[in-house]
Amino acid sequence: MRAVIQRVTESSVSVDGREVGAIGPGLLALVSVDEEDTDEDARYLAEKLAGLRIFSDEQGKFNRSVEDIGGGVLVISQFTLHGDCRKGRRPSFTRAARPEKAIPLYEAVAAHLRERGLNVATGSFGAHMTVHLVNDGPVTLLLDSRKLF
Repeated sequence: MRAVIQRVTESSVSVDGREVGAIGPGLLALVSVDEEDTDEDARYLAEKLAGLRIFSDEQGKFNRSVEDIGGGVLVISQFTLHGDCRKGRRPSFTRAARPEKAIPLYEAVAAHLRERGLNVATGSFGAHMTVHLVNDGPVTLLLDSRKLF
C-alpha cells in the first residue's frame, strides 16, 4: 500500500457538492492499494499512521502522534499513487488493485485505525471527490508498505 500523508489543521471531502467526511487537526491519508497487498499491508499502514510522531510537543519537536494529540484521520482512496510514469506520456496503472480487492483493504485501513480509538472519516471509493485541506507545516510524507526509504 502506498500513502501520501499530510499533517492538517482540518480536512474534508465532498462528493457531488455534499460533504461525506471531515476532520479537525490530524492526518489526511491518500491511500492506494497494490495488486499484491494483503491485510498485513493494511494493518502496517494503519499502525504507521496512528503512531508516526509528526506532531510537535511543547518544545516544537516531532514527538507526538495523531493518537497522542487525539486527532482525526481522513482516509481517501487514490489509485493514481500506483501510476507508473516511466514510459510515454500516459501513466500506467497496472499495479493498482482492482476494486474488488482494493475496497476491502482500503476499508481495513480505516477499520484498524478505528480499533485504535481514532476518529476516522473516509471518502467514497471510486467517486470523483473534492478534497479540502489546510496543510500544517507543511508536513507531507510518503509511506509504502513494500519499500524501505
